[in-house]
Amino acid sequence: MEHLTDRITLDSDLCNGRPTIRGKRITVHTILEYLSAGSSVEEILQAYPSLEKEDISACLKFATQLMERNYTIKEVA
Repeated sequence: MEHLTDRITLDSDLCNGRPTIRGKRITVHTILEYLSAGSSVEEILQAYPSLEKEDISACLKFATQLMERNYTIKEVA
């Protein structure tokens, strides 16, 4: 298991290698989907009682860090 941040981890054997929260079977992607659908932090915490408010903040910070990178679009045949 690799720790990408203090709360976001990568494990190739867990959730198909997607970034998860503290090694749980809850992906960063799932939390971001809830937030983008308009769910509040409180609603997410009710749906996933093992999470903490800081976990949701860590998901947003992780996504923000990904967007700081430069990307190149390459044409594929």
